[in-house]
Amino acid sequence: MVSLDRRELLKTAGSVALIGTVAGCMGQESESEDNASSEGEQQEGSGSGNDSAEEETGEGGQDGEMAMVRVTHLSPDAPNVDIYVDDQAVLEDVPYRTVSDYLELEPGTYGVRITAAGDEETVVFDEQVDVAAGWFTLAAVGELEGQNQPFEVLVLEDDLSDPGQNARVRVLHASPDAPEVDLVAADSGDPLAEGLAFGDTGSFEVPEGAYTLEVRPAGGEEAVAEFDVEVAAGSVYSAFAVGYVEPADAPVDAPFELEVVEDTQ
Repeated sequence: MVSLDRRELLKTAGSVALIGTVAGCMGQESESEDNASSEGEQQEGSGSGNDSAEEETGEGGQDGEMAMVRVTHLSPDAPNVDIYVDDQAVLEDVPYRTVSDYLELEPGTYGVRITAAGDEETVVFDEQVDVAAGWFTLAAVGELEGQNQPFEVLVLEDDLSDPGQNARVRVLHASPDAPEVDLVAADSGDPLAEGLAFGDTGSFEVPEGAYTLEVRPAGGEEAVAEFDVEVAAGSVYSAFAVGYVEPADAPVDAPFELEVVEDTQ
C-alpha cells in the first residue's frame, strides 16, 4: 500500500519576500535560542515545539542546535550563480539542476547574496536571513525572462526522520509550463501525489524497490512523461520536476526531467 502524506510548502511571493517568510516561520525560535545562548543557559526540553522539531529533523534534530541549509537551482532560464554568506563565497558557478550539499550554520542571522556566476554586479538576491535549527532547502524556481511562471525562491522544510522499512519521497513541481499534475506508480496505478500545481510539494512512502513513475495531467489517464527510480528502505529522497513539457515553445532548451537526490546519506 502507498501512503500519501501531503506536506505544507513555505512559499514566498518573490526573493525579497523570502525574508518575511523565513523570519515569520523561523525567527522567533531562533531569537529564543540566541537569547538562551547569550545567557549561557541550555534549556533542555524548554518547549514541546523544540522537542518535536528535533524528532522530525532526524540527525540534525539529534544534534539539536545546528541549521542545515542547502540550495537548489531549478530556474531553467537563469544563469549559473554564485552564493555568498556574510560575504564569503560558499557556492560558486552553480548551474541549473544542481542541488548543493547541506551547509552547516549556527542558528542566527546571515547576509545571503546570490549573483550571476563571476559577476558580482548582477545580484538576484541580497538580504539578511534568520535561520533556526533544522534542515531546509532553498529552491530557486520559475523564470527570469520566460512568460510562464515568475522567478521566486521557495523555502522547504526537509523531513529527514526515519521512514522505517519504507522509503520517503518528497516531490516538488518546478516545471514552469506544466499544468497541475498527478504522480502515479505505473505498475499498480496507485496515485502517489495528486493535483500538484507549480510550486506545490507532495510526499509519499513506498517499500524499497524499483518503480516507474508516471507524470499525468491532474485527473488524466495519459502520462506526459515516465521516469524510472530506485529507492532504498530507511532513506529519504527529494524529486524535483523541472524543465519544460513543451521545450519547442520554451525560451531555453530545457526538457522536462525528474531530478532525484537522496537527502539522507
